[in-house]
Amino acid sequence: MKYTLSLLLMLLFVATGKLAAQEPSSPQDVITFEVGAMRISALSEGQQSGGTSVLLGATPAMLQKYAPDGSYPSAVNAFMVRSATQNVLIDAGFGRKLFDNLQALGLAAEQVNAVLLTHMHGDHIGGLLRGDTAAFPNATLYIAQAEHDYWTSDKAMQAAPENRRGSFRQACKVVAAYKGRLRLFTPDKLGEAPSADLLPAGIQPIAAYGHTPGHTAYLLQSEGSRLLVWGDLTHAMPIQVPHPEVSVTYDVDPQQAAATRRQVLEYVAKNKIPVGGMHIAFPAIGNLKVGTEEAYTFDPFCDCLAVNN
Repeated sequence: MKYTLSLLLMLLFVATGKLAAQEPSSPQDVITFEVGAMRISALSEGQQSGGTSVLLGATPAMLQKYAPDGSYPSAVNAFMVRSATQNVLIDAGFGRKLFDNLQALGLAAEQVNAVLLTHMHGDHIGGLLRGDTAAFPNATLYIAQAEHDYWTSDKAMQAAPENRRGSFRQACKVVAAYKGRLRLFTPDKLGEAPSADLLPAGIQPIAAYGHTPGHTAYLLQSEGSRLLVWGDLTHAMPIQVPHPEVSVTYDVDPQQAAATRRQVLEYVAKNKIPVGGMHIAFPAIGNLKVGTEEAYTFDPFCDCLAVNN
């Protein structure tokens, strides 16, 4: 269903307490909404399909119900957080459309003050470099300590399959390019008050380990409104939301990833916190609710072709 603009704005108001306006220059690539005084833009590098062969723990009955053709909708997203004083990028995707999407928001790379990484897989750090040079020359790069230590560990790289060692080399290039502007931190546990002002104002890092050793979600809070950007907590939303026990082959620790997913889904559904994710299909944001037959359901904020700047 395609909503009219007036209905779309009403849906966004119900979900976030604020309204949004159309962005005519980048249909399907940029959607902006508001969390208190923050403007949050989901930046899409493309909508795609994933194959069910990567799923761990999915039964034939699950696959028949949720992915009968052997695929599920997915995406590659980053998020831009803008306030009166800062421009903060959460992840950088592959970098294929990132700078066009920023331009649609009227932002140059030089205007980005900080980049927060959920983790260091290539589809989250690719946009951080141009060649071997930092793509964001004025930005501080924030990485969880455990994530940094894993991807810069020669021992961990040697223990990884040969076809995955390139990810370690790419991560090391990123760390080298941002040397002197690198900030390492330990995320807070879910549900705890912020332990310190570790990140830019209004953003709390939340430990969401399992997909990678230092995988981090970011809780945005402003004027009583909240949004959890949960990174790669899910890859196959139609299956992993009703069945959070299902993991994927590229989780470093599939069991821990499943346990974290259960915990986070329960928390955001109970506390009515909207969520955004790097592999949630357009518009990449929505609400979790407790399901009647399955664990949870996901309601996207809209089913639209173009929204705001």
